[in-house]
Amino acid sequence: MSGQTRFMSLVESGANIVVGFGVAIASQLVVFPMVGIPPQNLSTHLEIGAWFTLISLARSYCIRRWFNGLKFRRDT
Repeated sequence: MSGQTRFMSLVESGANIVVGFGVAIASQLVVFPMVGIPPQNLSTHLEIGAWFTLISLARSYCIRRWFNGLKFRRDT
């Protein structure tokens, strides 16, 4: 069985990030006020969420490719 393609790694990471984005926005709306960060408008939460989403997408993709490479080396 061959490893996952780079494109499918990106697709899977993207799907994970889309779900995570919704969770992040909801979490920010609840947690920020709990830790003393003043309430922000929704557009600010979306901007913050977008930056962290891009970072998370890159992180997830790199880790998946790293693990995929480790599996490939182990199987040969």
